[in-house]
Amino acid sequence: MSADSLFIAALPEHLLLLGLLAILVSGLLSQAPRDPFPLALATVLAAGGAALWLRVSGFEGAPFPGHFSVDADALAAKALLAALTVPVLFLTRAERLNDRFAMLLLCSLYGAYLMVSADSLLLLFFGLEMLSLPLYALVVLGYQRPESAEAAMKYLVIGGVGTATLLMGISLVLGATGGLAVADFSAAMASDTVFARAGVALIVAAFMLKSAIVPFHAWAPDAYEAATVPVTAFMATLVKGAVLLALVRLFGASQAGPALLGVLVALPLLSMAWGNLEAMRQDSFRRLVAYSSIAHAGYLFYALLGAPEGRFEAVAFYVLVYGLTTTLALACLPSGPDGLRDRLEELKGLYHRAPLAAILIAIAMLSLAGIPPFPGFVAKFVIFRSVMDAGLFTVAVLGLIASYLGIYLYLRVIQFMFMSPAPGEARTVPAGGVAMGAAVLMLVAMLAIGLLPGLALSWF
Repeated sequence: MSADSLFIAALPEHLLLLGLLAILVSGLLSQAPRDPFPLALATVLAAGGAALWLRVSGFEGAPFPGHFSVDADALAAKALLAALTVPVLFLTRAERLNDRFAMLLLCSLYGAYLMVSADSLLLLFFGLEMLSLPLYALVVLGYQRPESAEAAMKYLVIGGVGTATLLMGISLVLGATGGLAVADFSAAMASDTVFARAGVALIVAAFMLKSAIVPFHAWAPDAYEAATVPVTAFMATLVKGAVLLALVRLFGASQAGPALLGVLVALPLLSMAWGNLEAMRQDSFRRLVAYSSIAHAGYLFYALLGAPEGRFEAVAFYVLVYGLTTTLALACLPSGPDGLRDRLEELKGLYHRAPLAAILIAIAMLSLAGIPPFPGFVAKFVIFRSVMDAGLFTVAVLGLIASYLGIYLYLRVIQFMFMSPAPGEARTVPAGGVAMGAAVLMLVAMLAIGLLPGLALSWF
């Protein structure tokens, strides 16, 4: 490739690095604290816009053959991840967080970009670490409650276990196949040797741990609850989406063998059921979102059971819808002390105090439950259709049954807002204008997807 092509292929990553440096330098040169929101927003929009432009123009290239390449799917994934980061940035503006938060968030997004363009297990590992390491600091950065430090430590332990598991799996694949390319992972999936199978199992287990699939979900709800609202939104949507999109790229055109197929059926199904059932017992909205994300990670892993040619479309569309709806619900939470604002008791009678916020949260809940005509129904339909097209009708039926367990927990939130009397003394106030403005934009995007789902699917 020419020098120009090398630069253009990694243009979204270059723009993210440029934005990181700009925020860092502006913070060093300024005597007074500066608002990083304009620079961070411009950086994410520029990176996402560059990915979108390259995707529309049909650009493909491999600036680092065997390690890093861009194609239509990778560019679409980068544009999607940038689009999901924008509302998170608006939430950080409402929380008035500093430039350290912005730089850590952009660094994590940079890791996600590397993951979805990785052609080798080595770069995939490097991108996953760049995605994960800033999260540990982001959980504790706001420090609005005493549990933040403990939750960050727990999340660090989870991440360390995932890293060790992934490295062990990579080493076994290297020993079995002699290479670290994505094609070597596919060869290991087709191999009958013990080392190859063990390596594939450990790599998939590491991705399941990063996605909080049961039984690898321990302490993830603690981190979601103790983090600030923007960080919870970032972890629940963008991080989970990046991990699944990278896993789809890793699987490529390969089909899981009988042993791995059993794991990809049993653990995601268990996550759907357990996540929905545990969410019913929570009295914290952020903790409810954490268990809900565990269930939705199960739906996303189900896409790996379908035909290879439809995996990216199913996962990308589901990530888009799930990301918008989850961030929409979090954006409309009342403002107030961090330990009180997301208690379900504080949502009682919300419709009478903040009708717009209550209606928007209700729309998000109905979409997450998969109730038609909301886009969440279409996203789940695409996933289960791919499973049925693969001939796994019983698996699809079991998944549908597990998904209906979640209807109660989402309707419970709606019942609190519309049918329960408000507490005698309000300890929170309705969400601010910045958060509600972002929520309205997300609602518009959801309505557009709900009305024209075929257009969104065809783009992926």
